[in-house]
Amino acid sequence: MLVTLPPDYRPSEDEEFMSPVQLEFFRQKLLRWRAELLRDASGTLASLSEGGIHESDITDRASVETDRALELRTRDRARKLIAKIDQALARIDSGAYGYCEETGEPIGLRRLEARPIATLSLEAQERHERMERIHRDE
Repeated sequence: MLVTLPPDYRPSEDEEFMSPVQLEFFRQKLLRWRAELLRDASGTLASLSEGGIHESDITDRASVETDRALELRTRDRARKLIAKIDQALARIDSGAYGYCEETGEPIGLRRLEARPIATLSLEAQERHERMERIHRDE
């Protein structure tokens, strides 16, 4: 089913949760984010493939190596985000998007707008983080 979004559409609590229009809103949001990450990644790969480090000064060389390491870490983070975006798109296709993986309750529109790859409701996420802190401190 093809759903057309009005240009100024924003999900609202007044409409059915995860209606076809809301799902299309989040699908488009995720696809735009994914395209942006891929565009940035291709720029990173292009700059990294320009060849070796040609700086003769050891300080300049260290600076270039640090910049490259940072670019690679950023690229790895983007790769992981793209995987999460793909998982969110699959949840849209399967009908599971927008619902907490732990409780099955709706995640909430504001949380999904801020973090469209969220898989836990705010309450479940907070519980999860508390448990992580407890176990990390042991």
